Amino acid sequence: MYYNLLLADDDHDDCTFFKEALEDLPIEAKLSTVHDGVQLMNFLSTKAGTLPDVLFLDLNMPLKNGVECLSEIKSIREFENLPVIIFSTSFNIEVVDLLYQKGAHYYIRKPGDYDQLKKVILAAVTLAKKNKSIQPTRDQFVLHP
Repeated sequence: MYYNLLLADDDHDDCTFFKEALEDLPIEAKLSTVHDGVQLMNFLSTKAGTLPDVLFLDLNMPLKNGVECLSEIKSIREFENLPVIIFSTSFNIEVVDLLYQKGAHYYIRKPGDYDQLKKVILAAVTLAKKNKSIQPTRDQFVLHP
């Protein structure tokens, strides 16, 4: 199965780490990256007919943060079914609950370990593709490697 993925993250090292982990997985995938919330929304606007299969969204980005982007994505009819996986270094349960309420599909705390990163990316894309635009129950929202 082929995956068209989008990563929105302002940390270039994290983007490189993600890309390398993805290349080591037994899946075929194309990865596009954007580095701030404004770039993300512009990218999605130009791809409205061919949206990515999954969006990995960092929370702490310049210009528009991940929460603002998620809210905007879920308010636009053409984007509302896009699976959004929050991919962040922080883990605040109140923020996690808010992101679930706003329609994110999964939450991943960025692992520092390369093998754990590969496992959680594979799990996330597999679940998102299988479940399409259906949000899991809250107890299945946070993915762990």
